[in-house]
Amino acid sequence: MEFMGYKRADGKVGVRNHVIVVPGVICASVAAKKIADETGAVFVGNPNGCGQSPEDTATTLEIITGLIANPNVYGALIVGLGCEALQEERYRSALAKLTDMSIDYVKIQDRGLAETVKRGVALTEALLKKSSDVKREPCSVSELILGLECGGSDPTSGLCSNVVLGKVTDMIIDMGGSAALTETPEAVGAEHILKRRGATPEIGQKIYDSVKAFEQMFLDRGMNVREGNPSPGNIAGGITTLEEKSLGCIHKAGSRPFTGFYRYGEQITGKGLCFIDTTAFDVASVTAKAAAGSQITVFTTGRGNPVGNPVCPVIKMTANRDTAERLADIIDFDSSGAIAGEVTQEQLAGELLAYIIRVCEGELTKAEINGSAEILINQQMSYC
Repeated sequence: MEFMGYKRADGKVGVRNHVIVVPGVICASVAAKKIADETGAVFVGNPNGCGQSPEDTATTLEIITGLIANPNVYGALIVGLGCEALQEERYRSALAKLTDMSIDYVKIQDRGLAETVKRGVALTEALLKKSSDVKREPCSVSELILGLECGGSDPTSGLCSNVVLGKVTDMIIDMGGSAALTETPEAVGAEHILKRRGATPEIGQKIYDSVKAFEQMFLDRGMNVREGNPSPGNIAGGITTLEEKSLGCIHKAGSRPFTGFYRYGEQITGKGLCFIDTTAFDVASVTAKAAAGSQITVFTTGRGNPVGNPVCPVIKMTANRDTAERLADIIDFDSSGAIAGEVTQEQLAGELLAYIIRVCEGELTKAEINGSAEILINQQMSYC
């Protein structure tokens, strides 16, 4: 199966052709935002860049450079301040390992705010002009990395929408593509199932160990994650235990074996189904998938969630008819017909795959239309 996408020089394929403006540190956000607004480029926020422990600074660098290097990005302008921990040379060194795309850099302390914006606008407009010369051409679905996400779940998520998405996951993998399951906390209670699905014993053990390590982190602090989760919204929707939530969550990954395990911030380099060790917090989890190389994410929700991503389109899918109708301005795909017995899950999977292809070819998701473009980066400790 093919779709019309953007072929990059390194062989990767994008479904968008963004030029992005990124503050290298949160202090430079005002200039970066002004440049993006004036040129029509995409603003990618950075909540950090300084004031962190060395470990967290390294994580921020991995996530921000991963977003810049995503195949959906044609080129980028990084706006620095001048005195921050993440300096220009660190960004350029990290990006050189990930991409050969055009990266420009300006610093506020070199020329002041107004002149930085003026220079940034000129550089960004030049990138936009070059990007307009890149045209869509036939690309194989085998080049896609599908991100798998769920949030604001209710029983319809595990019973239907996650199952339908899992069938699409299998389809894409069978066509040579890839998919990424994240949200390590939402595998608690199902870790033994994921372990058995490892393509090798080592991969299965890494997934299992990551889930147990998350649970142990809470136990070491005198807390039991199984008692503090599901979230209030999950409970209000009808989910009673974390194990219930987890067993529904993993349906998104379909039935194929896991061929890779990646730590948080790491790039996806292999084919097939992989597991990325991330938080369950929706925004940070979607960010991690985009930074790892996923070009598109399907986000299932029972109760509704409007969040998106500045780099990658995020499709919102529900099997709760009330949610689909009441929140039509944030929901892209309604799979409630299977719950009502009006259509089979197999039929919906075919429709969802067709919709994913349309989005890959340029059809905007509700999150894109609404301007939802949030990012969040995990951190372990502050450092001053």
